[in-house]
Amino acid sequence: MFQMPEKGSEPASRKLRTDATRNRERILKVAKETFTRHGAEASLDDIARQARVGPGTLYRHFPTRDALIEAVYHSEVEKIAAAGRRLAEQKPPIDALRAWMLLFVDHIAAKLIIAPALNSIVGGASKLYEGSRARIYGTIDSLVKRAIKSGDLRKDVQASDLLRAMIGVAHTANDPDWQGSARRLVNILIDGSRQVE
Repeated sequence: MFQMPEKGSEPASRKLRTDATRNRERILKVAKETFTRHGAEASLDDIARQARVGPGTLYRHFPTRDALIEAVYHSEVEKIAAAGRRLAEQKPPIDALRAWMLLFVDHIAAKLIIAPALNSIVGGASKLYEGSRARIYGTIDSLVKRAIKSGDLRKDVQASDLLRAMIGVAHTANDPDWQGSARRLVNILIDGSRQVE
């Protein structure tokens, strides 16, 4: 006979999905840190152990090393896109754009650190970057358009110009202060793009 679940109890399937989601997030977090420290050949068993899951759980979510590396990268792209949406809801247009561009500097730094792992993927990292470019461009484009509409930025400002400048500074990553330089560049770009009264 079917029994209604007790009030306040969670269906078993929902609890399993929640646990699976938490496990997946922990695996991705640990994998990013591990690939950053040890490169693409880091032990997947060590990643599972540090994420407090069994190897079977790791392989159920990520059947291959490439699948895990790709998921780490896509997770980082999703975080930066979600940050753009959140900032747009919480801050005035120009402040949201500035804050997102500063976060993007950190995103570039993380991408550079895990680049050796990304480059190990069959077919190279370029196939990963293809989908992420559209997500990142879409995020900055909506922030720029919002700032133009509010009158904070000139009408001729293009999201692609700001993005090119930000990515360009990453090519000086051998300079120990490139991130400091990139952060200063954010302010220069924003100030130089302001609407002249």
